[in-house]
Amino acid sequence: MATTGDDLLHRATAPGRAAPSVTAPTASRPALPELAGIEDVRRVAPADARELTRVLLVRLAALDEGTRAYSYVRATLIELNLSLVRIAVHRLGTRRESEEDLVQVGSLGLIKAVDRFDPGHGVEFTTYALPTILGEIRRHFRDTTWAVHVPRRLQELRIDLAKARDDLFQRLGRAPTVPELAEHLGLPEEEVVDGLAAANGRTAGSLDAPAAEGEDGEPATLLQCLGEEDPRYARIEDLIALKPLIAALPERDRLILSLRFGEDLTQAQIGDRLGLSQMQVSRLLGRTMKRLRAGLAIT
Repeated sequence: MATTGDDLLHRATAPGRAAPSVTAPTASRPALPELAGIEDVRRVAPADARELTRVLLVRLAALDEGTRAYSYVRATLIELNLSLVRIAVHRLGTRRESEEDLVQVGSLGLIKAVDRFDPGHGVEFTTYALPTILGEIRRHFRDTTWAVHVPRRLQELRIDLAKARDDLFQRLGRAPTVPELAEHLGLPEEEVVDGLAAANGRTAGSLDAPAAEGEDGEPATLLQCLGEEDPRYARIEDLIALKPLIAALPERDRLILSLRFGEDLTQAQIGDRLGLSQMQVSRLLGRTMKRLRAGLAIT
């Protein structure tokens, strides 16, 4: 069976597993003059690897896709350039994901680079492959490592904001403000605020994580520290209970309540509007409030 890209990818990402030589011809592996005398393509010197890659890419372009020879040359090219994946992973720096996982993702980018590369353009393969591998790894970060879904525009803005904050901090000697960041990036302040908020979606903390020491001396979780009774729930319950009581009031009493608590008028202003004295309005309002309190006590 011919070596496929998937087989090669599995070998490349399996720790401690040595890949067999791809140069020894068998009944299913065609002999390649370019690989004569090479025991393991992964041990080829960088300069020789670049030249060998160039030759094999030209050969691959001349072969029919799906043939045994095409699969073998393609697999050889992938294994020959696996070092580019390691370079890309190290260039992106330390991440939460394991290096082997990132190598697997980057290897997919290498396979795409081999499949899409056109040697007729006269461009060095590494010039095309390395950005393709980096793009695949960055796409992995963008699509799978955020705690919440954040639009790509804001994900990219988060990176720009991080660079802008570093630049302005060096220049100003302090943390920059939102207006200063907006001016530096040429963006509206609202968009900068959205970008800063989007940064919080990169990672998520656990509500079960210890946050402080509890009353019993045991560490209290973040959930226990954040939890509290919302007083607005009681107000909602009161409003629900008041609704039928207000509906049962005479029309004039409902109007006085509306003017006093809806339009925030004084008793004198209500009296002027309804043709009543301030004393009459006070008595009517007091009687209505007493009736409502009694109704709430019953419910």
